[in-house]
Amino acid sequence: MENEEKKLPENQINIELTEDVAEGVYANLAMIAHSNSEFVLDFIRMMPGVPKAKVKSRVILTPEHAKRLMHALQDNLQKYEQSFGPIKRTEDAPKFPMGFGGTMGEA
Repeated sequence: MENEEKKLPENQINIELTEDVAEGVYANLAMIAHSNSEFVLDFIRMMPGVPKAKVKSRVILTPEHAKRLMHALQDNLQKYEQSFGPIKRTEDAPKFPMGFGGTMGEA
């Protein structure tokens, strides 16, 4: 008997999610930097009263994939607000020096 692999329908990807990755990582701050060839998203956990914060995860994307992510987030935020109401934006965002270099944004 020959070893047969299950064939996925065309245009489908088999995505594996390991248990440790499925648990996720909590972050309450994101720093975004970019160059001409990539976007770097650093997800950070800040704790109240603690002057040091750690980057918990870093994701590097091509500009095209960064734009796709932006559109997917916009779509999901719109659907969320249709279901649960507007998300309130607080003005008490953490203030810190932007000495990381490169072009940056925060979320």
